[in-house]
Amino acid sequence: MDVNAAVAAAAAIAGVCTGVIAMLAFRWSERDQKRPTRTSLHTDPVLPPGVDTVLSVLRSSAVVLDEADSVVKASSAAYALGLVRGGKLAVEPMLQMARDTRRDGEIRQVELDLPRRGTGRGDALAVSARVAPLGSRLVLLLVEDLTEARRIEAVRRDFVANVSHELKTPVGALSLLSEAVMDASDDPEAVERFAGRMQIEATRLTSLVQELIDLSRVQNDDPLEDAEPVRVDELVAEAIDRCRQPAATKQITMAAGGTADLHVWGNRGQLAAALGNLVENAVNYSPARTRVGIAARRVTAPGGDLLEIAVTDQGIGISDRDKERIFERFYRVDPARSRATGGTGLGLAIVKHVAASHGGEVTVWSSEGQGSTFTLRLPEAAAPRTAPQTSSSEGPGNVRDEDDAHGPDHTTAYESIPVAPEVLP
Repeated sequence: MDVNAAVAAAAAIAGVCTGVIAMLAFRWSERDQKRPTRTSLHTDPVLPPGVDTVLSVLRSSAVVLDEADSVVKASSAAYALGLVRGGKLAVEPMLQMARDTRRDGEIRQVELDLPRRGTGRGDALAVSARVAPLGSRLVLLLVEDLTEARRIEAVRRDFVANVSHELKTPVGALSLLSEAVMDASDDPEAVERFAGRMQIEATRLTSLVQELIDLSRVQNDDPLEDAEPVRVDELVAEAIDRCRQPAATKQITMAAGGTADLHVWGNRGQLAAALGNLVENAVNYSPARTRVGIAARRVTAPGGDLLEIAVTDQGIGISDRDKERIFERFYRVDPARSRATGGTGLGLAIVKHVAASHGGEVTVWSSEGQGSTFTLRLPEAAAPRTAPQTSSSEGPGNVRDEDDAHGPDHTTAYESIPVAPEVLP
């Protein structure tokens, strides 16, 4: 009996000890979990209430740093700009700003030029960085991308400088010529010669001012506000009529062809100006006794049928280097020749804006010494269609000279005009 009592007493003592040890272990584990560790300080700091939501809707790139300069929170834009790499702020000037702000609590702002990531281009990324304290432990960094704003400002400065230069040239010439007329008042032949030069410069000045007005209009106006179905045949006829006199002076034959009875939806005035500029350039940059062709056709595209209006010349052609810039305002492939022909360098810029505002595009194929083909692609108007017709009974591959009214013997195959392979069948 004494043995059984001793065993029971020992078991009770062991149970009590086990319970005490288990309780102590549980308390120790609970206290250990509540104790802040070095890892938790860097990976799980607590943002002030609402900050996470605000940062997620900001347009600026946002980065939150803790007291160890580790990234607590970073927006996707910050990663895209290359500001954060491996959980650290990768831009040393910004990191130094964050440390200074953490030390004295002052808000700092600076503009920096950062190298682009993953590109071979030498241009830098312009940003504006602003650092401010966020609570007692954290620092907030906001970075605004200024690259596009700076590019637009540079374009604006270049445009103003180019306009000033282009206006100064004819105005200065008119001033000098007027003085020459006054000095030669007793010489009728000299007065007539100088007056002719004054008319040329006045025409150039008028053309420049008008094209500046046209460019401003197509950039600011919505062509679809006054949109209507426009017959492509009428646009082509108007462009040919506009260039009839200079083409006749150089004995250039203008030929129109392709599919008839096509319609495009848009602003008639802008479309006529765009096609007229293409035809005018083709005439101005073509040698004498050559041919300029204008052809239209319908092409099938995933988003709906498109109309292609191709203007082809046998002119001097365009180099690969110049093809990338010919649609820039005031850019000229051959400045001396452009001045001789009265070119302002704005015609193709107007064509580009008109095409874009009508939901289309303009492309160029060219080979130096062989000529060029400019193709205007526009969405077709949703108008009733008649059976496809061509300007010649021999098929869509032919074009018709503007002088065909005198007889049917002038039908010419389009192969006689150098055309980009993808423009016409």
